[in-house]
Amino acid sequence: HVRFVEFGGGLVTPGESRRLTCTALGFTLDAYGIGWFRQAPGKEREGVSCISSDSDTYYTDSVKGRFTISRDNAESAVFLQMNDLKYEDTAVYYCAPITELKYCTSQYAPELEFDNWGQGTQVIVSS
Repeated sequence: HVRFVEFGGGLVTPGESRRLTCTALGFTLDAYGIGWFRQAPGKEREGVSCISSDSDTYYTDSVKGRFTISRDNAESAVFLQMNDLKYEDTAVYYCAPITELKYCTSQYAPELEFDNWGQGTQVIVSS
């Protein structure tokens, strides 16, 4: 199985910024679409932002204008730049491969066939 590693989270105050990084162990990411997902306690995992293998992107409404997804295939990494963080962004963030951007949406995310989730990286927004 593909093994993904996420890092870059931490404790921040509202309005601050943070950048998350997704890498893969034993694989290069250039041929993969990659999605960032998050899960807060008591809630379903939700899609946050996704990027296709040809760099088309998707953002859920709650993060539009604040988050930016990008990739650097030479470094085999996908990034999530998070600006103006809010209390509701508090969650554990995971990355996973996707075949289509639609798997970032609430309607199709449950159909994503992937069960090798990494440990995730925790983002806590608190004052």
